[in-house]
Amino acid sequence: MTQPGRGISAEEAATRLGVKPATLYAYVSRGVLRRHRAPGGRSRFDPVEIDQLARRGRPRRPRGASELVIESAVTALGDDRPYYRGRDALELATRWQLEQVAGWLWTGEAGPAPPAVWRSLPAAVAAGRAAQASLPADVLPLERLQVITPALAATDSLRHTFEPSAVVAIGQHLIAGLVDCLPGSTPDPAAGSIAHRLAGKLAATPVETGLPVEPGLPVQPGLVDVLRAALVVLADHELAASTLAVRVAASVRADPYAAVMVGLGAMGGALHGGASLAAEAMVAQAQDPDHGRQLIGQRLRRGERVPGLGHVVYRHEDGRGRLLLDLLRAAAPGHARLAVVDAMLDEVAQRRLPALNVDFGLAALTQVAGMVPGAGEAIFAVARTVGWLAHALEEYARPTRLRPRATYLGPPAE
Repeated sequence: MTQPGRGISAEEAATRLGVKPATLYAYVSRGVLRRHRAPGGRSRFDPVEIDQLARRGRPRRPRGASELVIESAVTALGDDRPYYRGRDALELATRWQLEQVAGWLWTGEAGPAPPAVWRSLPAAVAAGRAAQASLPADVLPLERLQVITPALAATDSLRHTFEPSAVVAIGQHLIAGLVDCLPGSTPDPAAGSIAHRLAGKLAATPVETGLPVEPGLPVQPGLVDVLRAALVVLADHELAASTLAVRVAASVRADPYAAVMVGLGAMGGALHGGASLAAEAMVAQAQDPDHGRQLIGQRLRRGERVPGLGHVVYRHEDGRGRLLLDLLRAAAPGHARLAVVDAMLDEVAQRRLPALNVDFGLAALTQVAGMVPGAGEAIFAVARTVGWLAHALEEYARPTRLRPRATYLGPPAE
């Protein structure tokens, strides 16, 4: 076995296999190949393993698997985290705003720090708010975003322009509009980051931390910074179900708003963004640390899975969830809801259940920050809109549409 830091580069491994680097990393994400991290974060591969795969030929899709490999330069998935165009998303979350991540994913340029304010268009915001006028008061934020998006699209006569610069401008106005159209308090949209504005929209009550609260903003500033980090780590995650749906839509030239609508629809599924809602509901149900422990046991006794644990991609731990928990502990030490979260995670560890994922980290954030029900889904959706548009830009630049074929299992044709 090659020692970490040794081995051959990704470029040499791809050459030996006769594939493109994107296909090489697809083999890694599928568990066909293992990679090691050299100092500096570059990937290294075991030459023996590479040569064995080259002799066997391309891996066959196992029966029962459902898989479509698409070449992309947007995001690679590591052992416990995503990498945005080669940069560690968890490291970026310590210092970048979502706006900078968007610039990096969309164009390969991060833009200034602090980034320029993204402004929504007044006519678009008016349409987005009017579209919600007849909605029940308890509609979840994600459902509001699903209503807001087509209203924003209807006001943009240039939405069918697919030039990269036009899509970038649409993306900035769209994400700003999604946030500004949500009900709730907010500072002046012209003076705040997306994280700053979204915190005001999702806050239900001031945070009881004993720390000073910024005037006009019901969420304590330290927790706004955790929200900023959450937006960064959720901006993209390779070919998640919603992203694949967006790419298919973009490949047939659905406009950016329509592509995002497709993504929002898929995100509402119980096995995608809905997993965040389930984790949030479970944590919200816990009245105190002991009750939180009991809830874990009760779910297991009923044969139910515990939401917010494990991940289909990360075999050991989802580093995004761990990062959010660490940032929360630093921002709100001693918070009562954080004690509940820690008790639940302790019970998870004692029962040797899978480690927390980003859905549990989001649930903890929404509880500690006193956010409205469904806030985690909304954070997820606003952040992932950045990634969806990055993938849409790749499809707009390609001349062919995505058209997978089915493996027919029905009766033979007569």
